[in-house]
Amino acid sequence: MILYGPPAAGKDTITAALRDLDERYQLYSRLKVGPGRTSGYRMSDESTLEGLRRSGDVVWENQRYGARYVVDRPSLLTSLSAGIPVVHLGQRRAVDSVTAAVAGARWCLVYLWCPREVAEQRIIARRTGDTEARLRAWDATEPLPEADLNLNTAELSPREAAERIHRHVLADDAAEAPQDRRSSASNS
Repeated sequence: MILYGPPAAGKDTITAALRDLDERYQLYSRLKVGPGRTSGYRMSDESTLEGLRRSGDVVWENQRYGARYVVDRPSLLTSLSAGIPVVHLGQRRAVDSVTAAVAGARWCLVYLWCPREVAEQRIIARRTGDTEARLRAWDATEPLPEADLNLNTAELSPREAAERIHRHVLADDAAEAPQDRRSSASNS
């Protein structure tokens, strides 16, 4: 699953609410090299990142807030085999890179959004000290019209948003199941 959206759209809180609904949902911890928040990331160093680049295992890399954030193939594959990874992204090209990185993976794309003034209030409440940088990132985040779900998090509680997402995932799984049975029946 990909939760896509600008800063302060609710990716962290909705991920926690999804986890409360079903423990198969797990935050995909991106690799991070640089300063700032450490919670929710796999903190690393430049040499590890360079090794991933050399081996061709960097699926997506971006730089924001003085740090580099990376989705790497080995950890993505591990996450996909262990449950339902919830990948947080904020760039359209990142969505394309991640969804193309693993052949055969089914992705649920969820576009989380809230009005800029709501995002600003949430950012200020976090007290990270980088409100202007996060608002610039908010302004730079393009909409994702091809998303499976579009949710305005100013109008929904994290629990309500998580329930809508979970219902969509369950319906998608149910729709996929008959096709899987037909495929296995034709192979036997």
